[in-house]
Amino acid sequence: MRIKSTTFIKSAVKPADYPPPSLPEVAFAGRSNVGKSSLINVLVERKGLVRTSATPGRTQLINFFQVTGDDMALNLVDLPGYGYARVPLEVKRQWGPMMERYLSGRDTLQAVVLILDIRRIPSDDDLQMLAWLHTYGRQPIIVLTKCDKVTKNELARQTAAIAGRLQMDRALLLHFSALSREGRDGVWAEVRRAVEEDERHAAADHA
Repeated sequence: MRIKSTTFIKSAVKPADYPPPSLPEVAFAGRSNVGKSSLINVLVERKGLVRTSATPGRTQLINFFQVTGDDMALNLVDLPGYGYARVPLEVKRQWGPMMERYLSGRDTLQAVVLILDIRRIPSDDDLQMLAWLHTYGRQPIIVLTKCDKVTKNELARQTAAIAGRLQMDRALLLHFSALSREGRDGVWAEVRRAVEEDERHAAADHA
């Protein structure tokens, strides 16, 4: 997808603070330090749009960005990273309800990109997020990041292991590298497919 413009809209915690539900939304979720910010920045071709931090777990808000392409406009939603041990307990307590409110109640949410590190077997937190997506009927797009940090043999071995842990077909897992930008087009293709599929369903419901 060729990007024309990307604009930060706002940050939010509760539904009353969300922007108006005027555009389709695709959210991005993953453990802290998994490369989520780098992935979003590469997708929108803006180096500093989403801040990357040396301190995992720092972002604890839901951040909304409007992206306009040559033939599509949508909101990308950056969800807080999870699973970082040093995040204060009170923040951890707020995180679950905040995520569930967004995932369960946002009508314009059409898919969630769940980001995993190719070098790590999915954690219990990752499985919990995937379970939430299934519970709330949210389509997951699984992206394995940091693929430039493993050899081809390791990539194949880790992809198979991750697919086994998730109980998914390995063909559904997308590979991505922020360094080489490999996989950018594949992620956008899945995002586009999810948005267009949801629009077709909506049109059929109103027919």
